[in-house]
Amino acid sequence: MIKLISFKNCPFVQRVMGALEMKEVPYEIEYIELNNKPQWFLDISPNGQVPVLITENKTALYESDAIVEYLDDKYAPIEELNPEEKAINRAWSYQASKHYMPQCSTMSSKDKETYETRLANLAKSFARAEKKLGENTYFKGDYISNVDIAWLPLLHRAYVIKEHSGIDMLEGFPKVQQWQQALMESGLPQRTVPSDFIERFSSYYLTNNYFASVIEKKPTCAPACCSSEANSDSCCC
Repeated sequence: MIKLISFKNCPFVQRVMGALEMKEVPYEIEYIELNNKPQWFLDISPNGQVPVLITENKTALYESDAIVEYLDDKYAPIEELNPEEKAINRAWSYQASKHYMPQCSTMSSKDKETYETRLANLAKSFARAEKKLGENTYFKGDYISNVDIAWLPLLHRAYVIKEHSGIDMLEGFPKVQQWQQALMESGLPQRTVPSDFIERFSSYYLTNNYFASVIEKKPTCAPACCSSEANSDSCCC
């Protein structure tokens, strides 16, 4: 069985897990701490980063783009594509993965001004997706493609931020918001993160930063307003 070496908050790992889950490929997963990398991991990861995929032949593969392409070559692809379509898919997937770290930086902003400046740059990627998205459930149709999987970490993290702070990183992009909701309802986000993801994510991105200050100012919900009669509504590589 193949094994995935991971860090619990890593968006690049979530992308690889999305590909494995959609292909229904059995795999094991082992988590490490990036601030205390074991020597055996450093011996097999040339760049010292996750994800690393150990194949059935005991070959260590690294870089999420390369791993996703390997999974398409090794196992049945999610969809049959000609060379041009594959290139377009890769381009749109790259549009997502190159913004994983900028999103991490945005979420780590210490104050509102820094957050808004960083978000303005990150929002350019959402604006491009907004122009491309049609009336489909997902990016390309009524099925989850490699492009959806690549964008999943961005959309999932934006969802968690909104749920906990009320701040919507996708404000002004209704098609992207609908796409985000479809992915959340698919159950894929929950299958591609560890059980304690929200706790770990919150402890890193929702404390001692801009989001934490917003959360502190949110009014505490009284029991009456939550009744049934009331309206209720670290990156790695």
